[in-house]
Amino acid sequence: YTAPPVITSVTYSPDGKWIAVGGYHEVVIHSATKSGVVARLVGVSERIEKVAFSPKGNRIAMAGGNPGRMGELQIWDFKKRKLQLSVTQGHDTLYGASWSKDGKLVAFGCPDNTVRAIDTSSGKQVMFNGAHNGWVLDTIFSVKSDHVISVSRDRSMKLVHVKTQRFIDNITSITPGALKGGLHAIDRHPGKDELLCGGADGSPKIYRMIRQKARRIGDDFNLIRRFPKMTGRLFSVTFSRDGKMIAAGSSYNGRGEVWVYNYADAKVISKTAMSEGGIFSVAFSKDGKQLAAAGFDGYVHIIDTKKGKTIRKFLPVPLKVKKVAAK
Repeated sequence: YTAPPVITSVTYSPDGKWIAVGGYHEVVIHSATKSGVVARLVGVSERIEKVAFSPKGNRIAMAGGNPGRMGELQIWDFKKRKLQLSVTQGHDTLYGASWSKDGKLVAFGCPDNTVRAIDTSSGKQVMFNGAHNGWVLDTIFSVKSDHVISVSRDRSMKLVHVKTQRFIDNITSITPGALKGGLHAIDRHPGKDELLCGGADGSPKIYRMIRQKARRIGDDFNLIRRFPKMTGRLFSVTFSRDGKMIAAGSSYNGRGEVWVYNYADAKVISKTAMSEGGIFSVAFSKDGKQLAAAGFDGYVHIIDTKKGKTIRKFLPVPLKVKKVAAK
């Protein structure tokens, strides 16, 4: 590397010991407590769009690909640092990899407007649905993993039943103008089917998964809570492990923001401004006291969740500076 790569995904391992960073051609593993590369998982894909540890932390799923040529889902054995599975799909990069509760399935979104899932032992496709009308940018499984929820540039969050592959419902309102732009990111409460989403309008929102009232034109019945609006577009949203906090990262006009909110009452806990570029991924540490945030500037920023102050930052890849010969 001669310049820091844009970071599209950062996440902690379930045991809190490791940080996985994805961006260009590889997933780089760091210790959560100190800087220094522990492992580099290099595959075929030029772009890494989403990195996700399995529930037990023994495997890593990566969604990405080569733009305009192919999409690829990789499954890595984390302990052996070995590629277990590589599945190619479509003709463009894949997005939003997420694991089922038992670690047997991985769901992901595609730019051909479909959401899919594969069996992680065989690579066989077990779910395919084309209900969206735009690129599918993120996915998450329900608590029981019997449904996959997806968000898209088409301004909707959709619910699909895994076993039958059937489209069940539009969780968000389908009324024109109800959502002021596409949705980019989704996460689920650790213990219940309440869904956190974020996108173009800059406001994180919580929705219930199952509709409790008949749909009416203009309704948004599934909306539980709307959080204060951030500046710019939200590219990442996440719950803390205990479900008591949420965090979001945004980008606007070359600057980024990271906000932490209280889940129960939507009050802002802390705000962190990033002057060197947008934030594309955020992730809570295991104890929730710290937050990893990364994006355009190529650094991983470790933030105190209560104070909003950057504790430290590190470059996840080795950097070589080109020397310019004097004339």
